[in-house]
Amino acid sequence: MAGDRERVLSVRDVRKSIRGKEIIKGISFDVYGGEIFGFLGPNGSGKTTTIRMLVDLIKPSSGVVTICGFDVQKQHNEAMQYVGCIVENPELYGYLTGWENLEHFARMLPDTGEERIREVVELVGMDARIHDKVKTYSLGMRQRLGIAQALLARPKLLILDEPTNGLDPQGIKEMRIFIRKLAKGGLSLFVSSHLLSEIQQLCDRVAIISKGQVIAVGEVDELIVQSGSTVLWSVDPADEAEAWLGRQQGVTVLGRREELSEEDEPAVLSSLHAGERAGTIVTQLSEERIPEINRGLVDAGIRIYAIEMKHPTLEDLFLSLTEGEKIG
Repeated sequence: MAGDRERVLSVRDVRKSIRGKEIIKGISFDVYGGEIFGFLGPNGSGKTTTIRMLVDLIKPSSGVVTICGFDVQKQHNEAMQYVGCIVENPELYGYLTGWENLEHFARMLPDTGEERIREVVELVGMDARIHDKVKTYSLGMRQRLGIAQALLARPKLLILDEPTNGLDPQGIKEMRIFIRKLAKGGLSLFVSSHLLSEIQQLCDRVAIISKGQVIAVGEVDELIVQSGSTVLWSVDPADEAEAWLGRQQGVTVLGRREELSEEDEPAVLSSLHAGERAGTIVTQLSEERIPEINRGLVDAGIRIYAIEMKHPTLEDLFLSLTEGEKIG
């Protein structure tokens, strides 16, 4: 599907060294037209450094960033006309109205007049409050006005750094709906966030960065399926079943559910009650193998009382790939 669409952002083997230390270690990924691309990583993983290189605030030590085919370093002006970016909180004038803020920024752009301001105000759904002073706005409204400002120049790529940071649950839901609306209109969105559940609900594809390296890129559901499912086998005799499962190729035996510590057990099992643990062997394997493994256990004379599959979440995948580093 991605191959049929325009490549809006391309990052190729980008590296960044600061005072002799390599911070970004050869990262590569693409963002396509009309998709929402998530960018996840623990504290200190290189997310902010990467975003600054995408918009030419800092120069990469090597590698190439292109936006709509234009090299960000060699063709700065051409590339930047296609990108809007909000890093952290949008810079707004509180003593001016929302409309006056947009007028101020529109004056810096060619062919951006009152008609375009009306278009972006309608797009971000701020018609009712646009003539109120910004100092009276909620955080969510300020975020929307910041996005309206970034959209004035009609970009093809919008980069949002933590767009739901500080919002309450209702504000997060509204921002999610709004971002999807922008993508349906053909805009590409690059969203950096520490809210894993939000990224899973919101994004078409995701890149996970850890210690300056992109360690996974792909569709969220595809990455989760590839990571394998956690399957619980309630069996008797458990010792024989555990030994048999341990001999099967492609099956990882994590141990008895009742014996696993909180550190050892997959995060996906944390919601199970202690009473469900007895006599249960925890494994990780691909979903397609379950019928075959079930038949093998029966043929080995093992009684099976229940098979329970726990689908991983993006958080489980993230924790396994980054070895439990703290997201941020």
